[in-house]
Amino acid sequence: AAQPGAVTSPMVGVVYLGPEPGAPPFVAVGQPVAAGQTLLLIEAMKTFNQIKAPKAGTVARILVASGAPVEYGEPLLILE
Repeated sequence: AAQPGAVTSPMVGVVYLGPEPGAPPFVAVGQPVAAGQTLLLIEAMKTFNQIKAPKAGTVARILVASGAPVEYGEPLLILE
């Protein structure tokens, strides 16, 4: 079932939770975020694409691990 606050992947690629290896993640569970804030990166064809919050809210769950492959439409995290 689709979660109302789910942020889904707009592309196939590899997800990264932080800007570079060893850096802290862009967001953490329980953190408030603003609309347009960068949540994570997806690398597709050697290009890093910022995935931004579609609305303001709080990060309820992060559903992917850094370095994991993702498919188009796959839920990445939940915003409440």
